Amino acid sequence: MDQHHLGDIVVTRIVESEDPFRTLPVLFPEAPPEDFERHRHWLEPWALCPVTGKIVLPVQSYLVRTRRHRILIDTCVGNDKSAEWHPPWHRRQDKAWPERLAAAGVRPEDIDYVLCTHLHGDHCGWNTTLRDGRWVPSFPNARYIIAKREFDHCQSLGTPVFSESIEPVVESKQAVLVETDHALDDEVWLEPTPGHTPGHVAIRLASKGARAIMSGDVMHSPIQCAHPEWAFVSDRDPAMARATRRSLLESACEQGTLVLTAHFPSPSLGRIEAEGDAFRFRYT
Repeated sequence: MDQHHLGDIVVTRIVESEDPFRTLPVLFPEAPPEDFERHRHWLEPWALCPVTGKIVLPVQSYLVRTRRHRILIDTCVGNDKSAEWHPPWHRRQDKAWPERLAAAGVRPEDIDYVLCTHLHGDHCGWNTTLRDGRWVPSFPNARYIIAKREFDHCQSLGTPVFSESIEPVVESKQAVLVETDHALDDEVWLEPTPGHTPGHVAIRLASKGARAIMSGDVMHSPIQCAHPEWAFVSDRDPAMARATRRSLLESACEQGTLVLTAHFPSPSLGRIEAEGDAFRFRYT
């Protein structure tokens, strides 16, 4: 079980899956193909599968235990969810994630807060569970903290993500819609990081002088540290995503902040170092 101590805070990765996902040209369609070859030597095999040419992409949550609360940051794909665009996720049946949460010593009813960086299907799927044909909140005692701007955007799309993973927690009165800079307390707060989606947020953690940030989908692969200008294929506003990514990288580099990434390959935690006019991700 991967654990990291941050002052009085204990952070545990709860990994749902870690597999080759899509090829670099598909995920970064604006990037020059010759640049992919230039970086291949340091990406393989840990971040880029040498057989398939696909990036290795974990889907994971972070369990954050503070002095006051048990918090989940993002909740992966989940089971029974609609994801026809990516067949391995569509209507999946996999007990790995709940079993790993249990192995971390936490029951669903122990969770106090669920924080969603954004409302894509691989970040909010375990918000709910299909039970007797109905979607119900997976964490019966939790408050689900969601940026209102992100909620409004997701609702406007009318996709199964909203009806399966968000609407049920609204109906149960467990959803709390907040501003993108909402503070849970002096140890945990949201930071607006728009671009990938309109209401995307990162999650800041601080305890006894130690600092961390869970970056969500501000970046998807270590190659975006070397090339912050490379937009991801699903960035809603590529120009804003580029600016947000560079800002986060610069801030994390200057302050020595620990970065908890959503999709960098294991162990997924590291620090940002300057390298020329760009950056490099150094695992802790």
